Amino acid sequence: MALAAAGARVRAFDPEGMAEAKKLMPEIDYCADAYAAMEGADALVLITEWNEFRGLDLGRVKRLLAQPRVVDLRNIYKPQEMRAAGLDYHSIGRPWTGADNNPEGALPAAETPARLRAVR
Repeated sequence: MALAAAGARVRAFDPEGMAEAKKLMPEIDYCADAYAAMEGADALVLITEWNEFRGLDLGRVKRLLAQPRVVDLRNIYKPQEMRAAGLDYHSIGRPWTGADNNPEGALPAAETPARLRAVR
């Protein structure tokens, strides 16, 4: 994994897929729940849309993160809701309006790194 190879500590939680993930990516620290995975993290990246992730306590998320940054690759949350919770929220694939400093929470295509644009 490129992040781990670059020196990042990657922690993960998935309610269904961790046993298989551990075989494929043993360098990741696997956690007992979503909150344990985000504790002290510089960013929370949502890459799956299990219901467990849809119902996170956003106040707790903000308190646990070292930086209140959330990258939502599945568009689980509403940008307005995340901003109201005080989170620096970025979603991928939503239309860019350009107004109000990105009210939709999406990065404009010109500013989205190619590696993120390719994620589906």
